[in-house]
Amino acid sequence: MARSRLVLGGGCFWCVEAVFSNVKGVLSAVSGYTGGLRANPTYENICTGATGHAEIIDIAYDDEEVTQEELLAIFFATHNPTTLNQQGADRGTQYRSVIYYASSAAKEKVNASIKVAQSDFNDTIVTEVSELGEVYPAEGYHQNYYKLNSSQGYCQMVIAPKLEKFITKFPQHLG
Repeated sequence: MARSRLVLGGGCFWCVEAVFSNVKGVLSAVSGYTGGLRANPTYENICTGATGHAEIIDIAYDDEEVTQEELLAIFFATHNPTTLNQQGADRGTQYRSVIYYASSAAKEKVNASIKVAQSDFNDTIVTEVSELGEVYPAEGYHQNYYKLNSSQGYCQMVIAPKLEKFITKFPQHLG
C-alpha cells in the first residue's frame, strides 16, 4: 500500500467528509481547519471569518486504489468550484473551495486537474491552490457527522444530494 495525503475544502466539511468517506481507497477523511493565522482554532473562531482558516478534509488514501487525479475529479464534481467563498447557503471564507499542496509536483497535478475540470463548467473555477500548513482536526462532534446525523435536516437537504451525485457519477469509486 502506498499511503498518500490530500487536503481540500469545498464548503462545509460535513459535506466533503461524507463524500470522501465513501470513496474506495480512502483510508481516512478527517474534518479540520487550515490556511489561517491562528494556532489551534476552534469552530467558533473560524466561523467569524477572522482567522483565515478554511473548513477542510484531511484525506489519507491508498494511491494504488485511487489516484490524486481521481480524487480531484470527485472533488470538482461534488461541489461548485466557481463560487467564491460560498457553497449554497454557506457563505464566508471558511467555506472557500481550496486545495492544499505539500510539494511542487503536487501543485502541478492540482493545477492540471483544474484545467481538466474547467471544461465541465461555464463559469471560471475559482478554487484556491495554496501551500499546506498546519492542519488542526475539528472538534469531535464534527467527525463522521453525516454518518451519525443522516436524518438531520441539513444532512438530508445539503449533504445527501452531494453523496447521491458522487454515487451516480463515480460508481466505480464507491467503497
